[in-house]
Amino acid sequence: MGIGHVDLRGRIEPGVRRVRAYLGGALVVDTTAPSLVWENSYYPTYYLPVADVRAELVEDGPGRDGGTVYTVRVDGAQAPGAALRHADSPVEELRDLVRLDWNAMDAWFEEDEEVFVHPRSPYTRVDVLPSSRNVRVEVDGVTVAESSSPRLLFETGLPVRYYLPKTHVRMDLLEHTDTITRCPYKGDAEYWAVRAGGEVHKDLAWSYPTPLEESRNVAGLVCFYSEKVDIFVDGVKQDRPKTKFA
Repeated sequence: MGIGHVDLRGRIEPGVRRVRAYLGGALVVDTTAPSLVWENSYYPTYYLPVADVRAELVEDGPGRDGGTVYTVRVDGAQAPGAALRHADSPVEELRDLVRLDWNAMDAWFEEDEEVFVHPRSPYTRVDVLPSSRNVRVEVDGVTVAESSSPRLLFETGLPVRYYLPKTHVRMDLLEHTDTITRCPYKGDAEYWAVRAGGEVHKDLAWSYPTPLEESRNVAGLVCFYSEKVDIFVDGVKQDRPKTKFA
């Protein structure tokens, strides 16, 4: 569980953003009345009014928790088992809604901005602040980065992240990997392994070359997993946080 994390599992609340999903280039759903349902403790899932679904829903059979699973068909494209309804749910708010599997759709939009990975939580905030604190990063006793001009990224539910200019990082000790991750708040990240202490430590560092607007101030900077390396701030060694990334 992340630092400062609030468990919202089971919470349902109305959304206020226009939400659209596409499959095979065709519009599957277009609604201004989505519901946010926290099926896990980290981020919400969109449940959407059946009346706003433009695609055909073909019943497949029983699904989880007493629900019914449907294949989504639209303009010759289809996604088997990609829709779930709880028409007889004891939770009244869910009865006229449908859950579309996020990854089964080709694209999702909140208003006119494409959204990746999962819906954004209204309870998650990202702030990027410039700092003059000295940040030093060690891996197996080897200093791999040190800067007095870091940018600190504060994201709800996660420890502070220290983003450092590449000119302040021992890039000669870093090896670019094929790993890519996506974040709905920051964008696509690329990764590096770190050579130190006679070992190659895979995917210890990452960077967002072209981050989303709210995180644009970390563009091109390098960050290290504070769960896996030793970080010193103004000479004080920081405790390694315990998160899902540890």
